[in-house]
Amino acid sequence: MVELSSIWLPILLSAVFVFIASSILHMMIPIHCKDYAALPGEDEILETMGKHEITPGLYRFPFCASMKEMGNPDHMEKVNRGPNGMLTITPDEPMALGKYLFLWFVFSLLITLFVGYLSSMALAADATSREVFRFAGTAATLGFAVPVLCDSIWKAVPWPVTLRFFFDGAVYSLVTGATFAWFWA
Repeated sequence: MVELSSIWLPILLSAVFVFIASSILHMMIPIHCKDYAALPGEDEILETMGKHEITPGLYRFPFCASMKEMGNPDHMEKVNRGPNGMLTITPDEPMALGKYLFLWFVFSLLITLFVGYLSSMALAADATSREVFRFAGTAATLGFAVPVLCDSIWKAVPWPVTLRFFFDGAVYSLVTGATFAWFWA
């Protein structure tokens, strides 16, 4: 067992290196350029939606308030007629990229803090670099890569998009494992 305070450097540097890796993946390598598509008839749809003053939030359509309603013939007709989907509405303002980048860094720091905690509990101070890399990288995978799979399962995100984000998470996990191995107690 290792004191968590003694591995603050790999925790912090992992978050920094993950931030850099994500910047490279999202700005220099165009693997996410086709993750989203334009809605056909976007102008008409936006005009119609604008008339209803939709507030930011998550929406599902056709909507039903209970499991019982799901079997209702009227609801089933709407489902069969389509379209069906989920919609995220954001505030009517330009994207605050600085805020999102800051929150991404905090998220990365949180993941690497948990990786550090688990590693400090499971690994000895004299663990080999290979052991540290394997353990920390695996733990990081549980935070960075595995959760994105739920997007395709529950939110109908196309699997190719999810797999690209899973790839990102795997890269972040390798970066985290390597950083912990490099700077281990």
